[in-house]
Amino acid sequence: MSLILKPLALAGPMLLTIKRFGDNRGWFTESYKKAALAEAGLEVDFVQDNHSFSAQAGTVRGMHYQIGATAQAKLIRCLRGRLVSVAVDIRRSSPSFGRHVMQELAGDSADQLFVPAGFAHGFCTLEPDTEIFYKVDTYYAPQDERGILWSDPALAIAWPVVPERAVLSAKDALHPLLRDQPDLFD
Repeated sequence: MSLILKPLALAGPMLLTIKRFGDNRGWFTESYKKAALAEAGLEVDFVQDNHSFSAQAGTVRGMHYQIGATAQAKLIRCLRGRLVSVAVDIRRSSPSFGRHVMQELAGDSADQLFVPAGFAHGFCTLEPDTEIFYKVDTYYAPQDERGILWSDPALAIAWPVVPERAVLSAKDALHPLLRDQPDLFD
């Protein structure tokens, strides 16, 4: 696996650039190899794969996280379409608390985004029929699931969709603001 890890503007999240090998038939890539990630310094034991499809451009999912022993690290890639993936630092003791990184991911690229535990994650689709696939290192635990309002002005996220046009679930539209969220990381 040919892999390059690129740190982003905040400590923790990283962009993984993975080489694709192409010829007249198309291309091949190893999209995940635990030993290669460990060799690059990223030792995470992923236990569950998640796959979501969004029919419309402007679909927003997030900002999600889990607390306690089920806090999740994620390895995210776009299989089809394009999206922006956002990670917000929700570690109260962090110098970058409340700040975020945004990374575009596309189905025609092998790039992936690593988001460690201690960050809320969300994304917005840029094209219709977008699919996202991600690995997590702890199982989904509904009792530990939390969220922050995607459009919280304090987060200053420059989403590629205005709130009136965003396609949201009822649950995501009702998450509290960051300042009202009691369950964050220390």
